[in-house]
Amino acid sequence: MEGFAHQLVAGIATGGIYASVALALVMIYQATHHVNFAQGEMATFSTYLAWAAVQGGAPWWAALLGTVFASFAVGVAIERVLLRPMRSAPVLAVVCAFIGLMLIFNSITGAIFGYAVRPFPSPFETSAPLLGGLVSGHALGSTAVTLAVLALVWAFFRHTGLGLAMRAAAYNPVSARLVGIRVGWMLALGWGLAAAIGAVAGVMVAPVVFLEPNMMLGVLLYAFAGALLGGIDNPAGAVAGGFLVGVVENLAGAYLVGAELKLTLALAIIVGVLLLRPSGLFGRAVESRV
Repeated sequence: MEGFAHQLVAGIATGGIYASVALALVMIYQATHHVNFAQGEMATFSTYLAWAAVQGGAPWWAALLGTVFASFAVGVAIERVLLRPMRSAPVLAVVCAFIGLMLIFNSITGAIFGYAVRPFPSPFETSAPLLGGLVSGHALGSTAVTLAVLALVWAFFRHTGLGLAMRAAAYNPVSARLVGIRVGWMLALGWGLAAAIGAVAGVMVAPVVFLEPNMMLGVLLYAFAGALLGGIDNPAGAVAGGFLVGVVENLAGAYLVGAELKLTLALAIIVGVLLLRPSGLFGRAVESRV
């Protein structure tokens, strides 16, 4: 029973990372109706920026804050420079642009920082596990940070004028323009916010998986499974799906399929959702006449 509780708590902690990346994916999807395949590589590059700042002597939390602002600026720049000119491009062209962006960030990260596996420091390390040995200090701290970020994002979109304008621009850009909302800039801010959230997720997961240019590939797959499971058009559902995937991954890896096949479980979730319930558990099934 203690082993089950440990896996459950660890799954919740891991699910918080997946929930953050899933939320970032949904934010981009709502704005563009495309999945940002480069989300993981952008988060990896941001994590390396934080690592470089820490190695340069910056306090850990100051390095995180600086990385979040830098990632936000990079996300805005990507939308303005690369994606805005492609607003009327075919779907395949946009997908190719996202894949190209993923490869570019992966190559730049490796070229600048190298491909060696590096340890990433955690500000939550303790000498002994917490909560009766169920969870490590980093797992508990990273979960708290993730929940705080998700709460701030929820409050921003629900209770601020800028957040409401971004939601309007994502849901109905035509009507948003009619009431004076600058839709182009709202989409750019959405990209920046998604990049910032991804940076936090990358920094939180790096002490667990270690830092290397491909560290977010598996995380992105689990996050995509969580976004689909919760509903790719529902931010709250994607967050719930991310936590659920984290719990299922840990429990299944420990008691069902083994650690070697856990990544296959994410693929099974993706295929199962697409076949049985494409709108996800909390998404909306959209019907249109043709």
